[in-house]
Amino acid sequence: MMNFGMKAACALAAVALLGLSMTAKADPLTVKTEQGKAHGKTINGDKVRAWLGLPYAAPPTGDLRWKAPQPAAKWKGDRDATKFGAHCAQNPVFQDMVFQDNGPSEDCLYLNVYAPATAATKAKLPVMFWIHGGGFSGGGSNEPRHNGDFLPLKGVVLVTINYRLGVFGFLATDDLAKEANGSAGNYGLMDMISGLKWVKANIAEFGGDPNNVTIFGESAGSFAVSTLMASPMAQGLFHKAIGESGGAVVRNTLAYDSLADREVKDAQWVSTLNVKSLAELRALPTQTILDACKKPGVGFPPDVDGKVLTEPVGDTYAAGKQAHVPLIAGWNADEGNFFAMRGMTVAQWKEMAQKNFKERADEFLKLYPGDTDAQALRSAIDFGGDQFIAYGTWAWLEAHRKSGDSPVYRYHFELAAPPSKFHPGTFAFHSDDIEYVFGTLDTRPGYTVRPEDKTLSDQFMTYWTNFAKTGDPNGGDMPKWPKYNEDGYPLIHLNSTITSGPDELRPRYEFLKQGMPPLHFN
Repeated sequence: MMNFGMKAACALAAVALLGLSMTAKADPLTVKTEQGKAHGKTINGDKVRAWLGLPYAAPPTGDLRWKAPQPAAKWKGDRDATKFGAHCAQNPVFQDMVFQDNGPSEDCLYLNVYAPATAATKAKLPVMFWIHGGGFSGGGSNEPRHNGDFLPLKGVVLVTINYRLGVFGFLATDDLAKEANGSAGNYGLMDMISGLKWVKANIAEFGGDPNNVTIFGESAGSFAVSTLMASPMAQGLFHKAIGESGGAVVRNTLAYDSLADREVKDAQWVSTLNVKSLAELRALPTQTILDACKKPGVGFPPDVDGKVLTEPVGDTYAAGKQAHVPLIAGWNADEGNFFAMRGMTVAQWKEMAQKNFKERADEFLKLYPGDTDAQALRSAIDFGGDQFIAYGTWAWLEAHRKSGDSPVYRYHFELAAPPSKFHPGTFAFHSDDIEYVFGTLDTRPGYTVRPEDKTLSDQFMTYWTNFAKTGDPNGGDMPKWPKYNEDGYPLIHLNSTITSGPDELRPRYEFLKQGMPPLHFN
């Protein structure tokens, strides 16, 4: 007969064995984060695990409106992570932005995590951290084109985030600076940094490697990537970077003003609201504030706030103080296709050249010729795209190539898309690349996906995930992608047939570097 001590020992052993068995059979859809457990779901025929609507910071509402993100609250039990959180409060910006939630809110600091269903809990897969575009004033992580059904199948963990937008993300006034030790604005950028800190603390539980994080984004998201590379607050939180159409190293489409200039400008906007204090401003309803932002000329881009950015982004790169990480960046062939909606004649094009470039007009017309109406229109599209996005992205590539001590790769996306619901004409338009990168072309409204689209999308995903894994997009039987360097400044041309070669358009950007007029969309 066993004595009591033997019985107790046997009981403890049984409990331990049961615990091991339970661990071995633990539900892979339930993951423990620093805030609590979250239960997700499978998508894409059970090939991908998804955890949606995870809070990475406290709701920036009430007294936290226009403050740095604060830690998310902890919870007990299992959080339902099968539905998206709200996208951030915004006015309508672009028609092609469609959301999969119940509506916008200031309570919007949520992220989504996607991992291959085959990944072990501690698989240490590369992490890809997506920052959506929308001019820092629109968009969200749950747009269908950002869905995580396919990219994780290439062996990565994907994270997509919301961040505060427009006035809620970037208002900068003297009163805000006084309560925050002299810094104001850039709350949306701080949100991104907070999201990256959440990834560092939690992503291993989802099968990701916190020491191999690639930040990537499109348009404003690409501006954000170039900005985070320059921010002392973001150093060490990521290890590679991809920018799709946008760079913040020069003042062009999204110019970052000094805090002093923004305090003056933003104070004028606040004065229209008939409030006497920050407390009253914070008490205004969300919609009242959004309505006040609809006035012409009102906008809230990032600023050189002294905290997220201690100097202009270009100065940081010039001094070589940016994050020294591998970089992919590029743009689309028809970023300026908005000119196609207006039309262009030879006479109009030559008049524009003379008006904007004066004694440099002849040189401009050699680079952007307009001897026929058709040629003038094509040059207008090219120049519009360069003015809008391409030149700034080129300047970023050049700056990092010179001072980043890291591999740089440049691309040009050229496969023209046929017309769809929100995108008339046949162009490789601004934002066209997103669905290729995510493998989500079927989500584009009114679009018929062609075989060449599917092929190029798979190649996009392979290049991007190869880069996330190793810092080099090359691998397997993919067409060779040369490094961007002084030996011809080679780039890759992403089209139905992928080619690579020296940069034949460099004289354009060297010309624009000498000065160009500001872009006006109206």
